[in-house]
Amino acid sequence: MPQARAKTSAHPKSARRSVLKPPRATGAVADTPGGGAVDPVVPRLFVSSSHLVSPKSQELSEFEFGLILVSNAFNRWVVRCMAAAGLKDLTPLEVLLLHHVNHRAREKKLGDICFMLNMEDTHVVAYALKKLVGLRLVQSDKRGKEVLFSTSYAGQQYIARYREVREACLVAALNKDGSENARLGELAAFLRFLSGMYDQAARAATSL
Repeated sequence: MPQARAKTSAHPKSARRSVLKPPRATGAVADTPGGGAVDPVVPRLFVSSSHLVSPKSQELSEFEFGLILVSNAFNRWVVRCMAAAGLKDLTPLEVLLLHHVNHRAREKKLGDICFMLNMEDTHVVAYALKKLVGLRLVQSDKRGKEVLFSTSYAGQQYIARYREVREACLVAALNKDGSENARLGELAAFLRFLSGMYDQAARAATSL
């Protein structure tokens, strides 16, 4: 008894299309022709410059992307925190300078401030300090050829309010049991190590 032939589609192109794999999901879960679902495609690397990813260290590119995000978030935070404390027109650099000038209640020279914050453009720092002096948040005292900077009483008052906002909005977000403090300490030490690595790489690039 002859076997019956299997019915073929009248449209061969449509048949070929029907066996193609469903499109890859790019974010949301995609439905398949059979009613199932395809898991979303998770990117392998979280980077902002894929052309810089090195096969020797893909993680370095991921770290740099994270550093960009954290740097921008931190700069936004210090400005908003200082605005909540009452000063709304300071830049991130000016906020950081105000805090460092107040550090340990000691007078500081321009060179020492730049060295401590690892900033080589002294003109930018000098301009920011001049603005803080103009706002009467910082006071300057010329002694011989050196100019020493310290915070004024008004500057100290704003810093005290900044600390209160920081405790309420940032520190309060950490775990109350202090379990994250050890990790933060390790991360801080590692960031200081990486700072030296990037400085050395910058010197090497300068000599090319």
